[in-house]
Amino acid sequence: MAQETHQTIIVPTDTELLQAQADLWRHSLYYLTSMTLKCAVELGIPTAIHRLGGAASLSALTTSLSLPTAKLPFLRRLMRLLATSGIFTADNTTEVEVYRLTPMSHLLVDDVGIENHTTQATLVLAATSRHCVEAAIGLTDWFKKDMVPPLASPYEEVHGAALFDESMTRLDAEFDMVHNQGLAAHDNLGIDIILQECRSVFEGLQSLTDCCGGNGTTAKAIIKAFPNIKCTVLDLPRVINTISDGSGINFVAGDMFKFIPPSQAIMLKLVLHHWSDEDCINILARCKKSIPSREEGGKVIIIDIVVGSCSGTILEAQLLMDIAMLVNTRGRQRDENDWSDIIMKAGFSGYKIVKKLGARGVFEVYP
Repeated sequence: MAQETHQTIIVPTDTELLQAQADLWRHSLYYLTSMTLKCAVELGIPTAIHRLGGAASLSALTTSLSLPTAKLPFLRRLMRLLATSGIFTADNTTEVEVYRLTPMSHLLVDDVGIENHTTQATLVLAATSRHCVEAAIGLTDWFKKDMVPPLASPYEEVHGAALFDESMTRLDAEFDMVHNQGLAAHDNLGIDIILQECRSVFEGLQSLTDCCGGNGTTAKAIIKAFPNIKCTVLDLPRVINTISDGSGINFVAGDMFKFIPPSQAIMLKLVLHHWSDEDCINILARCKKSIPSREEGGKVIIIDIVVGSCSGTILEAQLLMDIAMLVNTRGRQRDENDWSDIIMKAGFSGYKIVKKLGARGVFEVYP
C-alpha cells in the first residue's frame, strides 16, 4: 500500500497577514483610483495645471476650476491619491504644496496644441463609464450562465447592445460617441513613434488600406512620412459618412468581413483584439485576398498588443486590457503563440515581429 503524503500547510506570520490585509484593501478599492481619475478628467485638472504653467497649488486649482472654496480640503485628498498613483507629482519642498503633470497626465491635457499629442481623456471617460462598470459587475452572473456559442460578452448580456454596433447608438448615442472618440484616441496615439522606429515596414509601399481607420488620422500620418503611399481608409458607413476632409485619402464605407479594398499592404492597427479567434481568421483571410503575392510586396501589417512581451506594469496593463476585452467585447489579447496560430490558420506563409514598442508589437504577415 502506497504511503500517503501529506502536504504541510505554511501558516502566514502576523506580519504577513497584516500586509495581506493591506493588499486586499488595495485590490478591493482600486476602483476608487479609476473613479478619482475620471473625476480629475471631468473637472479638467490636467488641462488646468498645464494652463497654469505646468505647476499649480490647490488654491490656484480651486480658482481655475471654479470650485467652491469649501471643497479645497477634499480636493487635497483627491490629489494626494492621484499623486501617489503617479498621475501627478506633489512638490512639498515649498511653503505651499504644488502639483505638476507627469507623462501620464500629459496624455490627459486637452486642446493645447502639443505636437504629436493625442489626448486620452475620452478613453478614460469611456473605460470608466457606467456602461462598462455595470458590465464588469455582471461578470459573476455571466460565468454562471450556461450559454450557446458564440458567447455574447457580459456587456451584451447586461445592456442588450454591442460596442461598435448600431444597437449601441440606439441604447445611448452620447456614450457611443464618447466611446468612439476614446477608441480613436487610443488607436492613434503612438503612430509617429511607429513610423520612426519601423520605417522599413512602410518603405517601398505604393498603396495601403487602413482597416477600421476611422477619420484617417493614422493614414494622414503615413502620407506625411511617406508621400508616395496611396492610402485608403475602410470603416463602417456611420463613421465614413461623417468625414468631410479627405486630405488625399480615399475613404471607403464598408464592412471588412465582406470586402477590403485591394492594396499592396493592409493594416490592422489595434483592431483584432476586439474580435474572437474565428472572426480574426476570417478577417485575415479576407485581407489575404486583397493583397498581391509576397514577391510583389504584398503583406498585412498588424499593430496590436502582444501579451508577455514586457514585464511589470506593462504586463499588468496588457492583462487588464485582456479582461476589458472579456467584459466588453468577444475578443481577447494574445501572446505570440496565439498570434501565430490565427495567422497560420488564415492561410499565411509566415510572419515577423518587426519591433515591440511598449505593450504593442508591430507584425509583418506574408501571404
